[in-house]
Amino acid sequence: MMVSWFAGLFYLPRIYVNMAMEPNEVAYRRLLFMAEKLYRFVTPIMWLTLASGIWLWAAYWWPTPAWLWIKVALVVGLIGYHHVCKGLLKIFQSRTNHRSHVWFRWFNEVPVLVLLAVVILVVVKP
Repeated sequence: MMVSWFAGLFYLPRIYVNMAMEPNEVAYRRLLFMAEKLYRFVTPIMWLTLASGIWLWAAYWWPTPAWLWIKVALVVGLIGYHHVCKGLLKIFQSRTNHRSHVWFRWFNEVPVLVLLAVVILVVVKP
């Protein structure tokens, strides 16, 4: 579930990159349709990922190691990122986007960095 959620978090902003550059109305509508469907598909996967994570966290509940609290904070940040993606989707739906494709390219790197940090925390357990 986590892999599927991340796949959506990687791909949705990539669609935004293309939408920010797209002058063709038909292509823009197709990309918007793809983004809407992807967001609707990935949101339940996010909830399933969180539910399974909470279930696994129950094994570590007391005492909770510091690395796990950091991981939880990163996951909370990803939930925020997910909701920011929804806000950006609404901006594209209303056709009021003023950000460049370069901004969306940088925005697209955020989940990559978070994933890297989470994997290091889980493997190294500092």
